[in-house]
Amino acid sequence: MGNQASSGLTKRGEIWHIDKVFRGVRIRESTGTGDLDQAEEQLAARLDAIRKAEVFGVRPDRKFRVAATKYLEENQHKKSIADDAGLLRQLDPFIGDLLMKQVHMRTLQPFIAKRQQDRVKTRTINAGLEVVRHILNLAEREWRDEGGLTWIERAPKIRLFPIKDRRPPYPLSREEQAVFFPELPDHLARMADGLVGID
Repeated sequence: MGNQASSGLTKRGEIWHIDKVFRGVRIRESTGTGDLDQAEEQLAARLDAIRKAEVFGVRPDRKFRVAATKYLEENQHKKSIADDAGLLRQLDPFIGDLLMKQVHMRTLQPFIAKRQQDRVKTRTINAGLEVVRHILNLAEREWRDEGGLTWIERAPKIRLFPIKDRRPPYPLSREEQAVFFPELPDHLARMADGLVGID
C-alpha cells in the first residue's frame, strides 16, 4: 500500500485515526492500530460499508469499540461515566475488536473467567455485563446510521449472575454508633436518634 497514508487517515501518537467525509457521511473514529496497512484496510472497509448501506440498504458492521466510544462521548454528563469508562477498559481486550453482532454471552466468557480468576465480586462482574448490555440495547433501539438503520438488528440477551457473595450486613456496635451518628446530617440524625441503644 506504500508509505503514504490515504486521505482521511491521521496518526495521533501511535494510533491511526479516520477523519473523512464519504458520500455525505462523516467518519471519525480510531482504528485502534499503529500499523498503516491495517488502518488502510479498516478505512477501505468503512467506505465499502457506507457504499453498500446506501446502494443496497445493508447495515454496516461496526466493532464494539466504536460503540463503546460513542457511548462514552454521548454520556459525559453522567456522574458514573468514569466508572463505565473503567469497566469498558477492562472489557476492551476481550470484545473491543469484535463486531457488535459477535458480542454475546459466549464471547463474553473469557472476560467473565478472567474476572472470576481475579476473585472480584459477582456484583463487579455484573457491572461490566450491564454496561455491555446497555450499549447493545442502544445500538438496537436508538442509534441509527446514515441510512436510517439501527446499528444492530437485535441485541442479544446478556444475563447477569445471581449475587451470592455479597458481604453480610452487621449491626453497629455502641462504640461505632457513638462515632458515626454525630457525623450524620440533621434529618438522618433525628431518624437514627430513636435507634440508639437498640440491639
